[in-house]
This record gives sequence, C-alpha cells and structure tokens, in this order.
Amino acid sequence: MRASETGQSRADDQETLRIAIDQRRILITLDEHFGDWAVLPLSEHFGVIRVKANPTTSDNILKILTPFLQRISPIQIQNHLVILSTNREKWVSTR
Repeated sequence: MRASETGQSRADDQETLRIAIDQRRILITLDEHFGDWAVLPLSEHFGVIRVKANPTTSDNILKILTPFLQRISPIQIQNHLVILSTNREKWVSTR
C-alpha cells in the first residue's frame, strides 16, 4: 500500500511510521533520510526497509526487494531498520 493511497503522500516521517505501526505493517521507503534518529527516534515498530535503487524504477526496486522478502519472516525485521541495495544489506537494531 502506498502512502498516497491512504491520503498520506505529504505526511511527515513520524505520521507515516505511526500509521504503519497502527496497521501492523512493515514500512518500505526510498527516502534516504527516513527515520533519522535525531528527528524521529525509532523504537518499537514492525520494521523499516530503506531501498537504495538507482535508477529508482519499479523493476530495480523489485530486483532488490523481492529476494529479501522471500527469505525473511516479518518477525525477523521487527524493530530493525534494513538498508537494501543491489549488493548490500545492512541491519540496524532500533531498540
């Protein structure tokens, strides 16, 4: 579900994360500054995935995201920020 589909296309990071938590969703973003701890402390949430794709086409995003989602379970990503790119995966615990 896209943020724009819930009327949140211009919502700030805190509001976007609150909605994801309320709906028990993993948040997937292309925003490289999402979850900046100085602005938005991440604590208990269902997971945040930051996808770094260049160019940011649907095909490139899916090539990075699909294999990752196929091999992890939702419980593994809970309370983590995962930064994904073509050849890198970085896990950051947010608790």
